[in-house]
Amino acid sequence: MNKQKFIDKFMAAFVLLAIFKLIGIAAQLFHESFWSVVGTLAIFLVVVFIILLVITSLKAKERNERSSGKRGNSGGSFYLENALFDRIRSKYEELAEKYIAEKDYKKAARVYMNLLQDNYRGAKTLEDGGFYNEAAVVYLKKLKNKSDAAVCYEKAKQYKKAIDLYKEMEQKEKVGDLYKEINDLKNAHTYYQMVVDDYTANNQMVKASLIYRKKMEKTEEAQKILLKGWEEDKDAFNCLNNYFANIFDIKELKTEIRDLYRKTPDYRKTTYLDAMKHEFRKDPKLQEVTKNIAYEIIAEKIGTRSEIVNELKYFNPDDGVILKDISRFKTGRNKMFRN
Repeated sequence: MNKQKFIDKFMAAFVLLAIFKLIGIAAQLFHESFWSVVGTLAIFLVVVFIILLVITSLKAKERNERSSGKRGNSGGSFYLENALFDRIRSKYEELAEKYIAEKDYKKAARVYMNLLQDNYRGAKTLEDGGFYNEAAVVYLKKLKNKSDAAVCYEKAKQYKKAIDLYKEMEQKEKVGDLYKEINDLKNAHTYYQMVVDDYTANNQMVKASLIYRKKMEKTEEAQKILLKGWEEDKDAFNCLNNYFANIFDIKELKTEIRDLYRKTPDYRKTTYLDAMKHEFRKDPKLQEVTKNIAYEIIAEKIGTRSEIVNELKYFNPDDGVILKDISRFKTGRNKMFRN
C-alpha cells in the first residue's frame, strides 16, 4: 500500500469513527449530565484537531521528501504508519499532562483510558485527583486489582466495600482495623483473634502479643502469650525481653525477674543471662538483682563454658579490676590446658 492510499484509507476510517462517536455522545445525553457529555465532546474535538494536525504535518513532510528525492517508495508506507501513530500517541500524552497540570484529573483519566488504552494510569490519575470511588471501580473492573481498589475505597471512607475486598484477599488484620475504624469492636476482635491464632500456630509469639496489646488492648493476654513463648522455647529471648518491657513498675519487675529465674531450667539460663544484660542497663534500681542472677549463672556455667566469664564485664562496665581478673582467669586457664 503506497503512502497516499494509506492516508486516504485512514481519513475514511477516521471520518467513520467520528460519526460513531458523535452518535455515542448524542446517546449519552439520555444517561449522563449535560456537562459530562460536553466534557466528552470537548476531548473528542481536541483529538480530532490533533489527528488532523499530525496528518497534515506528515503529508507535508512526505511531499518534501518526494521532491528532494530523499525517500523511495520502498518502506514508505511502513514509515508513515509508524510516524503517524507515534505522533498521535505523543500528542495524547501531552494532552493528558496538560489536563493534569490544570487539575482536571477526570479528563486526563479519559485520555489515558480511552485514547491511550492505559487503564492503570487512568486509575492512578483519578486516585491522585481524589476521585477515589471512580479509581476503585477502574482498578476493580478493568484491572482486576483488588488491593488498589480496597485502598481507594478506604480513602473514600467506603469501609464496607473495602472490608469485603480485604476479606476476599484474606487480609485479616486489615479487616480488623477497618471494623475498629467504624466502631464495630466485636467483629474487629474476631478478626484480630484470627491473626493471633495464625501467629501462634507459626510460633510468632511476639507478633501475636503485639496484636493483643496494641490492637485489642488486652495487656494480660499479651503477657500470657509471651510467657508461653518463653516457657515453650519459641523465640524465647525475644518473648522474655518483651515480657519484661511490658512491666513498667520497677518493684513489680524486680519481683518478676526473681520469680521467673527460679523457674528457669538449666538449659535456658544462658538465654536468661542475655536478658539480664538488657535489664541491667534499663534502670539503676534493677542492677543489684540482675547482677546477682548473672553472677550465679556464670558461676554455674564456668566449669563447662569458660568463655562465659566475659559476660562479667557487662555488669561491671566501669570496673577496670574486673577486666584484669577476667584476663588473668583466661590466661591461667589456657596455661592449665597447655600443661
